Amino acid sequence: MTADALLSRSDLAGWLTDAAQSVAGILVAEYDAPTNRSYLAPLLGPLSAGPRVVGELNERLEDLLDEPLPATPVGLFALASYASALGWLTESLAELTAAVDVICTRTGLPALEPGERAVPAPGEDEEGFDYCFNDAETTAIRVAAEAAGMEPDTYVDILVCALRAAAAITDACMEISSGLIEDAQYIVEEAAREVRIDEGPGSLPTLVRSLLARLETTE
Repeated sequence: MTADALLSRSDLAGWLTDAAQSVAGILVAEYDAPTNRSYLAPLLGPLSAGPRVVGELNERLEDLLDEPLPATPVGLFALASYASALGWLTESLAELTAAVDVICTRTGLPALEPGERAVPAPGEDEEGFDYCFNDAETTAIRVAAEAAGMEPDTYVDILVCALRAAAAITDACMEISSGLIEDAQYIVEEAAREVRIDEGPGSLPTLVRSLLARLETTE
């Protein structure tokens, strides 16, 4: 993609939309878990597809950076949105990898490459996640636990860790994807006016505002 092409608002919007679809695709990726490792089922799809998507998005960004950077406000707006999405997704996948690493360690599986942060053990969840199972699910858990060579309570503890990590990557991918779509729509809808990049909150890409809000929350 050349700098000249980036000056087209429709191309810029398409660039962000394609990225949004790639990120959303992580959530529908499938990867079969072995019967004796069924507790990893919620994570293996995103874990297998996520790095590939990051690689593809990074390649597209590198192709852009090989050309002169877009100097127009709309080009800079799109670039800021895309770069924010890529950084956020990379961080979220590092957290997912760390979560799987913790699960593997607790179950005696070979650990993955160390991640940046580990998920909390059951009982340490500060956000108050609570997973309840009905009778049919409880029976299925007993069967799965036996296949995994675990006690049912241990299996549930591990499964809750996996479900928590799956919820985290789902929330991240949905927010990233929807943010990219909003920014693409803004670029198209503002075609009759000039897209501004300044200190006003309404002039920043959706994902940049989201990241700033997250930083303010953690302070």
